Amino acid sequence: MRHARARKRLNEYNDLFKENDEIYRAAAKRLGLPDCAFWILYTLRESSAPLTQSEICAALYQPKQTVNSALKHLEAEGYLQLSSGSDRRSKQVRLTERGLALAENTIDRVLAAECSALLDMSEEEQAAFISLLRKYTESLKARMDAL
Repeated sequence: MRHARARKRLNEYNDLFKENDEIYRAAAKRLGLPDCAFWILYTLRESSAPLTQSEICAALYQPKQTVNSALKHLEAEGYLQLSSGSDRRSKQVRLTERGLALAENTIDRVLAAECSALLDMSEEEQAAFISLLRKYTESLKARMDAL
């Protein structure tokens, strides 16, 4: 019986997870951005410093090829600048002025919507939400790593 209830809750969580994913996908589309480009801009906008391609891949949990393709497209459009840092093998990725303007008109609106949605919860609800999601994620990772 306990497993049946857990399975039902897991199905509900998975549905919500997919719905959240669709919310972001639809927002990216409305803003005229492909998914990966959206998340690259989002990640760069959240960062206070330029990031390497490897750091972006790690932040997005995406393969290098996927991120590289989106980076090249964003660079060709003039939204990003890739420059060699101290390690010539890894390029620093930063927003250009054009990229900053795009991020202000797209990503900043998403960040504001996210913040507003979170503020619909009390401080206690916000803390519980993050705490429980972290606990579930850590537990799931441990069990998946054991497969």
